[in-house]
Amino acid sequence: MKRVAIPELLDTDSGTPAEIAASLSDLHRINRWFGGHATTRSLVEHAARELGARSLSMLEVASGNGAVPEVVRRSLQRDGIRLDVTLLDRARSHFPGGNGFRAVAGDATALPFADASFDLVSSCLFVHHLAPQELVQFVDEGLRVCRHAVLINDLVRGRIHLGLVYAGLPLYRSRLTRHDAPASVRQAYTAEDMSKLLQQTQAARVEVKRRFLFRMGVVAWKQ
Repeated sequence: MKRVAIPELLDTDSGTPAEIAASLSDLHRINRWFGGHATTRSLVEHAARELGARSLSMLEVASGNGAVPEVVRRSLQRDGIRLDVTLLDRARSHFPGGNGFRAVAGDATALPFADASFDLVSSCLFVHHLAPQELVQFVDEGLRVCRHAVLINDLVRGRIHLGLVYAGLPLYRSRLTRHDAPASVRQAYTAEDMSKLLQQTQAARVEVKRRFLFRMGVVAWKQ
């Protein structure tokens, strides 16, 4: 199945405030039910184990209101791992509430931070929005501002996945989600795509693993 780039309505703020809020609620449920929270938690936990760390700082890119890192932060805290999160999204209006985290508006491919500002740079359901060279640029920027690794939690493109998304359309509350969900799958990368693209980055080592229900978890380790 060929990758097809399709503009997503939530990305372009093409909806009323109520529609956008309903779409964000849909995304929260998708992440809760279909492996989004579990994938990010697993990536952070893996990094902490590899680094022998019990406290980590993390920049969450394209974060919205920070719902995913907040769930992960609370989950890891119960296991004795402290996660200090900073949010980044392209507009301040995307931080309703912000879950109490520090929030910064900025460009994911030109991160407004000094080198080695965070232990980790993370994203969830973001990189499929990027063209291949933009993805490479984002990862290199993440490697610049992190001390240890860039973590990617994203979808895996495939016909079965697309069919399941269409079957689930009645579950979504927002018309934005009903458009964006299949568009996301069509423009997602496969694990093989991701591995090849990340060979073009400055990463010293890359781990790409398939996860529950057509997710992938990626760790790009810094030199």
